[in-house]
Amino acid sequence: MTLRSTTVRATHLVTNAAWFGGSLMGAVGLNPAARRPDTERERVEVSGTGWERWGPVQGGAIALHLLTGLAIVADNKNRVVAHPPTAAAVVAKTALTAAAVASTAAAYVHGQRLGKASGEGGHPRDPEAAERARRKLAWLQWTTPALTGSLLVLDAQLGEQQRGLAGLLDRRW
Repeated sequence: MTLRSTTVRATHLVTNAAWFGGSLMGAVGLNPAARRPDTERERVEVSGTGWERWGPVQGGAIALHLLTGLAIVADNKNRVVAHPPTAAAVVAKTALTAAAVASTAAAYVHGQRLGKASGEGGHPRDPEAAERARRKLAWLQWTTPALTGSLLVLDAQLGEQQRGLAGLLDRRW
């Protein structure tokens, strides 16, 4: 394995970890903390500010994750074609990645809608739109960490496939 290959693989894993960790922190920490202010507008501003600051980092992580994923598949094209378990894992990772991108994008869109529907003084400009966005965000906040966490599990599985029979089953240590 070359230094370049190691760097690409490490970047792929680190960017997925950033995507996973940021979305999980939002669901577990930022979003519940944003419920503490007194008015609806303040709650939306707290959450919105946190996500606006994280957004460029997450966007960069997602872009790099996608690029390094393509590089890894290109580097391992023979293994992907010749080894059915690897091909199945790559198809699963591709589907999960697409779902995670869609989930992240949907959360962004509904967050923007919530922000636009929120008014001054704690009274939403469009209460129905605000409630629709809030309901969607309530479950979307958990889909991205679930999907990106699943990608981390598949990466672990792919790493184990490369080890062959040695490794955890090797009792010679």
